[in-house]
Amino acid sequence: MKYKERLYTEAQFQAAKVDEWLLPAEGGELIAEGMERTYRFKQSDIKDAVEEGVARKIIDLSLPDLGPYSVDLTRSGRFAVLAGRKGHLALLDWQRPRLFCEVQVRETCRDVTFLHNEQFFAVAQKKYGYIYDKRGAEVHCLKETAEPYRLDFLPHHFLLTSVGAAGVLTYQDTSHGGIVAQHRTRLGSCDVMRHNPRNAVACLGHGNGTVTMWTPNMGQPVVKMLCHRGPLRALAVDPSGSYLVTAGLDSQVKVWDVRTYKELHSYFSAAPADSLDISQRGLLAVGWGKRVQVWKDALAGKQNSPYMNHAMDSNLSQARFVPYEDVLALGHSGGFSTMLVPGAGEANFDSWVADPFQGTKARREAEVRGLLDKLPPEMITLEEDDVARVIKAPVDVQKERAAAAKEARQEMVDKQRKKNEKKAPMKGKNRPTKRHRKKQENVVRDRLGEVREKMKAEGKVTSSHLDKAQREAEEKRKEKRSKIDSMLSTVPKALHGMYRSALQKMV
Repeated sequence: MKYKERLYTEAQFQAAKVDEWLLPAEGGELIAEGMERTYRFKQSDIKDAVEEGVARKIIDLSLPDLGPYSVDLTRSGRFAVLAGRKGHLALLDWQRPRLFCEVQVRETCRDVTFLHNEQFFAVAQKKYGYIYDKRGAEVHCLKETAEPYRLDFLPHHFLLTSVGAAGVLTYQDTSHGGIVAQHRTRLGSCDVMRHNPRNAVACLGHGNGTVTMWTPNMGQPVVKMLCHRGPLRALAVDPSGSYLVTAGLDSQVKVWDVRTYKELHSYFSAAPADSLDISQRGLLAVGWGKRVQVWKDALAGKQNSPYMNHAMDSNLSQARFVPYEDVLALGHSGGFSTMLVPGAGEANFDSWVADPFQGTKARREAEVRGLLDKLPPEMITLEEDDVARVIKAPVDVQKERAAAAKEARQEMVDKQRKKNEKKAPMKGKNRPTKRHRKKQENVVRDRLGEVREKMKAEGKVTSSHLDKAQREAEEKRKEKRSKIDSMLSTVPKALHGMYRSALQKMV
């Protein structure tokens, strides 16, 4: 106990040093004074209060003819990809801002997601899913994903997941292009999908109000939860993987504990929510119609009022928090825009996980390192510690297995004993003298017929004479053996082998 306490104390000391030296930045927040409320602050007021570099992060791209837009961001939060419902695709560095590519595919685009980095992104188009590179060139057509509605990417497994009109969940490995698994949900078409960042389990929302959780190595859902009395519109999982937030057509937003699968609390929205997202520091964004609300500390406990409130000129399509930034990216029918949400992102980034200032060489090294560290699909389980866990059988089952193993060992021993009893004693049969004598006897017996035929042909002896000579030779051998045996009777049995060869030369 003293040793463990000492280890805990040293770990706390080291963690404090890391927080002080390596993580100097601190997360911010909105603080109201007196009778003020933070949800009454407008974006214009926040823009006037922050520094110029932060104020430039408020972007408003007006694209009213090609929306509504879906949006996705890289793990570092630096790059964004936009997909308009009428076929407009754009990849940009939204912080600069700098446009890398802009493509018009002239086809319905329902969803978009980045792959392992900003070099490739996947689009759910009208008939199939497509993969494009950073220049906007089509790289691959995913014909196995027919009529996809939602796309998602698992960065640690290099798996692209898709679900669509047929209600089939497809796992495709982007490192070699093969299909890992395809599961039929048997719950109709599905257009709600997110994955749990903690264990990479895919969460699907269905039209009957249920949420199903899937892994590529099981053909049935590992968890099936009835969350709403109507169809699901959106869901989100917090980065720690402990809380699940769902929004249904019944205008309710419910918070669930994934560890116990129980409802913690619920909120009512003015209209059914169209988009949900949870930031790195646990802020919940709820969007419907032309309004977005941000709730602080709304997962562990129920709050009475939102943290921020923002109104737009267009109908919201998708809301995504930018990693490592206090920014919420909004895709809507009028284009793409961002809003400042103080305290949303992590203040300190880990360059080994996601580096916003990554160069070409660092990106290539990170890509090779990610492929070498890629986890197999079989490691996706509901409980993340199942891989290192040994399933212990019940006591009665252990006793039955031990008894069966003991009986099997006894049967093997008895069988070997019977086999050994049937064997003739082989002691002393492999001595050098024995082998030499046996070799000579075989030579004589092999030549006996040849000598007999030769003597018959020459007329020197008859068969009766040969038989008599053979009998006499056999009698002489028997006399010789009896003499040797009588001489060895006075010698211990352990020395018979040594004395026998010497006596055979003497007699």
